[in-house]
Amino acid sequence: MKAAALSSFGGPEVLTLTEVPEPRAGAGTVRVRVRAAGVQHFDTGIRQGWAPPSVDLTFPVIPGNEFAGVIDEVGEGVTGFSVGDEVLGYTTTKSYAQYVVAPADQIVPKPENMPWDVAGGFTANGLGAHLCLKEMGVHPGDTVLIHAAAGALGTFSVQLARAWGATTVIGTASEANHDYLRSIGAIPVTYGEGLVERVRAVAPDGVDAAMDNAGPDALRASVELVADKNRIRTMLSDEVAEELGVPLLGPGRSAERLAELTELYAKGLIKIHIRQAYPLERAADAHRELETGHGRGKIVLTVD
Repeated sequence: MKAAALSSFGGPEVLTLTEVPEPRAGAGTVRVRVRAAGVQHFDTGIRQGWAPPSVDLTFPVIPGNEFAGVIDEVGEGVTGFSVGDEVLGYTTTKSYAQYVVAPADQIVPKPENMPWDVAGGFTANGLGAHLCLKEMGVHPGDTVLIHAAAGALGTFSVQLARAWGATTVIGTASEANHDYLRSIGAIPVTYGEGLVERVRAVAPDGVDAAMDNAGPDALRASVELVADKNRIRTMLSDEVAEELGVPLLGPGRSAERLAELTELYAKGLIKIHIRQAYPLERAADAHRELETGHGRGKIVLTVD
């Protein structure tokens, strides 16, 4: 099969279209014919040689931790799924390929109204937003601050906070993305010096919870704005969080969380903006685009 794979670690150029053996479904797993796969900063870290301790990076390494496609093999002991089912789900690696094998408890049915490009890039940011906002204790009536709100994770987080009843969601972004943030239900505030004062101006009664998707400066601003550090989380700045006494985000990916999110999508409460869809052979360009740090919405790979 074809896969966007690594034979060495380095810049985007090391990610090339490669022929690799097809995986087979084993006990408790399904094989999915991939239609689309999301592109994450996690994947660019893998490309550069970083990985969690449990991940084997034996070459060829195939990045990709979220996917959508059609089941074409069902392993022994799997119930609830059949060949031909349209699904989306997650792995840790190996999704940048024509086929991926995943445990059956890491996939859910794809909503009929969800396009393939959206489905391929739905899981990782959705689960990240769900986990982070749940640990922050977001509930009806809250004022919530989302840093880097125009990015893929930020966009999801804004809409999920609103779906869970937050009265006010403030999103930090460059001025070019302010209209976009308004369109998804956030009050936009510009990055940079004076951020704390600008947030206080639009939230004079205070901020109840904050999510950092931007880095240390955003996390420090959050600590100034939120009285209870237990209601702050960061996706990027663990070392600074420990210095400031902000709890670290725990694990928590699950099909149950993902099913809740797909239901919200099916009801029209979550909308995903696709910034760019690249064919599998242009995975390196997708990584280059992601690493610019600019733009709004999600980058995905489409697979023939």
